[in-house]
Amino acid sequence: MSAARRVPPGPPLTAGPGLFKKLATDRLGMMTYATRYGDAVRLRIGPKALYFFNHPDHAKHVLADNAANYRKGIGLVQARRAIGDGLLTSEGELWRKQRRTIQPVFQNKRIAGQARVIAEAGAALVERLRAHEDGLPVDVAGEMTGLSLNVLGHTLLDADLAGFETIGHSFEAVQDLAMFEMVTLGMVPLWTPLPKQRRFWRADRELRRVVEHLVADRLARGADGDDVVSRLIVSTASETDPAVAKQRMRDELVTILLAGHETTASTLSWTFYYLDRHPEVRRRLHAEAVEVLGDRLPGYDDLRELTYTAMVVQEVMRLRPPVWMLPRQAVADDEVGGYRVPAGSDVLISPYTLHRHEAFWTDPERFDPDRFDPGQPAGRPRYAYIPFGAGPRFCVGNHLGMMEATFVIAMVARDLRLSLVPGYRAEPEPMLSLRVRGGLPMTVHAARPVRVGA
Repeated sequence: MSAARRVPPGPPLTAGPGLFKKLATDRLGMMTYATRYGDAVRLRIGPKALYFFNHPDHAKHVLADNAANYRKGIGLVQARRAIGDGLLTSEGELWRKQRRTIQPVFQNKRIAGQARVIAEAGAALVERLRAHEDGLPVDVAGEMTGLSLNVLGHTLLDADLAGFETIGHSFEAVQDLAMFEMVTLGMVPLWTPLPKQRRFWRADRELRRVVEHLVADRLARGADGDDVVSRLIVSTASETDPAVAKQRMRDELVTILLAGHETTASTLSWTFYYLDRHPEVRRRLHAEAVEVLGDRLPGYDDLRELTYTAMVVQEVMRLRPPVWMLPRQAVADDEVGGYRVPAGSDVLISPYTLHRHEAFWTDPERFDPDRFDPGQPAGRPRYAYIPFGAGPRFCVGNHLGMMEATFVIAMVARDLRLSLVPGYRAEPEPMLSLRVRGGLPMTVHAARPVRVGA
């Protein structure tokens, strides 16, 4: 095959301005548009060429088999200016050091010990929602964000974040700037007094205040625990420059705070949206929760029994993967799917489109939790479904996130029925995670009782 034929197909150069507009305003649309040209596509936007790969074999190669040849790419590179060098954006030895530092916090035995904390947070959420029963709508997305931050604080940080209600708004400002950095390719200085920059400055000050509080509180209580803050205090103590140690602490805790709550909150929000759109799924979920839990709190062992609930979560993450794009940049020349990828090229793997690939998913836009029935063969490649990423950078918090989502969904579905406000359109907003744009107003009603075993 000639070198010319080894260049992936794609839209003509004249499509560049339209692609740039999509990158700024319709990123999911840009990914979907790319699939028209096949599983390997070259998108040219001005002087930049983006290599889009949309086959499980491609994802396996880039994210796992040859992961050493790829570093974080477009979007996350620029986001580094907004969120720093935490686990999400760091590379090389710094990333390996960060991963070793926090990995023990996510060991199964420790996570199992957090089940009660999550269940109690879920029970408190149910009571907050019940207070709105048959009344005015409540923003379910906001409630899920608050819940996820609360759970993160107690399970990973051994801290109560209840006094930091502004964290959610601060992260909105950080994500807004991170996406702006991606669209502008980092060419606009952070000190430029644009509205996004000014919001980011305020958010950055607030997040630094939160980090300083967490560290001071932990030092006052003794930094000998097994939580993230304690481990970071010990890890950064080896830095010879106090300023470097302080910046590392800020970057790593901000990343944990952001990534640790945003993805779970997004999945929970989208789940209640889909349950409202599919009453038969909601009824089946409700019946399972009643049968497995009765009127008690869930425990770690219940995860094995809440089978359908887990199937629902998996299907939600297929259609609305919390991490919708995995950008990489090739370090050296590579070949993916028979196409040459030059060194320095930006490579895009999109779970959003991969999870909709018609070769691996029947009627891919249909919401169908039975796709994930553990009693049935999957009938698809492993890398056709990557909601937590893949390879060395597979999400370290996947087990904790699944337990939180499963418990909370089961508890809410057992006791309540959430209905989207008539006429409201829930639109996806592809930021660092795929959240619901503008919130999710829903009314709260008591769940209709079912006869267990019926």
